[in-house]
Amino acid sequence: MSESINREALKKLSYGLYIVSSILDGKKNGQLANTVFQVTSEPPQVAISLSKNNLTHEYVEKSGIFSVSILSESTPFAFIGLFGFRSGRVIDKFEKTGHKFGISGCPIVIENAVSAIEARVVKKIDNGSHTLFIGEIINAEIFGNDRAMTYSFYQENLKGKTPKDSPTFIPLME
Repeated sequence: MSESINREALKKLSYGLYIVSSILDGKKNGQLANTVFQVTSEPPQVAISLSKNNLTHEYVEKSGIFSVSILSESTPFAFIGLFGFRSGRVIDKFEKTGHKFGISGCPIVIENAVSAIEARVVKKIDNGSHTLFIGEIINAEIFGNDRAMTYSFYQENLKGKTPKDSPTFIPLME
């Protein structure tokens, strides 16, 4: 990377805070994500960026379905930690989490969510450490009128950190 790039400028990009979930062979998994965005209006499609190291990546890649739950500003930090700093290879994140199944059979986190989107993968783009999955929206619903949490709110008010496998992780320069 060029020495002339000020990485602090990247922190000014706006993001939300989401839980991306999927299912594979009857096993549910989900992870915290901040890179979710709408890419088309007709047909309505969203893109998600997932680290190839994460179990959710494997589930989305093999099942071809995912859900995105948009978290509210009132989401407790412990809940964020469950999906952001714990692996589904070790614990069942859904065991005590309010969720339901969408029309595709994909789990949708409803606890602490203001809305959710369910999608079928129509394209994937290999980006080195991450894959960009583009999904056509097959279902969307609203759960409440609370404000959606932004990544800035998470960092400034909850003092949240960026995990190493996040697409927005910036390593400390020595």
